[in-house]
Amino acid sequence: MTTPTLADPPCEQAWVAQALREMAVLLEAQGDNPFRVGAYRRAADTVAQLARPLREIHAAEGTAGLEALPGVGPRIAAAITELLETGHWQQLDRLRGAADPVALFRTIPGVGPELAHRLYEEGGVDTLEALETLARSGKLEGLPGIGARRAASVRAALTDMLDRRRRLRAGAAPGNEGPEPPVEMLLDVDHEFRSRAEAGRLPKIAPRRFNPEGQAWLPVLHTDRPGWHFSALYSNTARAHELDRVHDWVVIYGDDDSHHECQYTVVTATRGALVGQRVVRGREAECRARLADPAR
Repeated sequence: MTTPTLADPPCEQAWVAQALREMAVLLEAQGDNPFRVGAYRRAADTVAQLARPLREIHAAEGTAGLEALPGVGPRIAAAITELLETGHWQQLDRLRGAADPVALFRTIPGVGPELAHRLYEEGGVDTLEALETLARSGKLEGLPGIGARRAASVRAALTDMLDRRRRLRAGAAPGNEGPEPPVEMLLDVDHEFRSRAEAGRLPKIAPRRFNPEGQAWLPVLHTDRPGWHFSALYSNTARAHELDRVHDWVVIYGDDDSHHECQYTVVTATRGALVGQRVVRGREAECRARLADPAR
């Protein structure tokens, strides 16, 4: 699919509309909810037919102005904002199999190629929001080659960058991370993904990273839970390949009805009280409490 670039301003609106249509095509091919597919198509038509420049609306009114457009809700407005601000749409790149976390991390002020590569390879995350969560947890300092001073610099630049983006969203205060889905919900999505992937009942994409043959091997699941939409894939990180855990580590991307985004990795515990159990990284205490409570 040929896509106009942001370097050609007259094509910008067509470029955004085409990105929305491509998302609809990918979601439809990957078995997502037909209503969600239709929403992207309607939003694409709205954007393509606007008499007022899309960037002008965004500059004057922020994401709230985009949400006011016919057929454009919080999720799609946030996607358009990301396209206009960065020239990329992480979710679209991910579903294309073209996600490049290293290039994404290089958009953080002060982060060069070497540090971006290290953040991705050692941190095991591939979105800005997931990197922010890692940074705020204090785990960034513990990564090889990233000391306290460098971690603090990355954390400050990343927080400033994401806070500016959040301020453009209607009703979002700086630093607002939004609610988290219950661990039971995440583990249920993990179970659905692995069951269907192992049975060969999920569509597959061809990731660009660690896939020299260009094979479509990476299964993807789109699924809804009350108040949430999730996408799940096996982890295609260097660390997962190195430890031979690609088909054990499941990465779940979620966003709620207010477009608060989150990312979690579910793994099989190899030590401690949860050994052999599926565990949501970063929320181990909740997983232990769940396992200890017979009612759950």
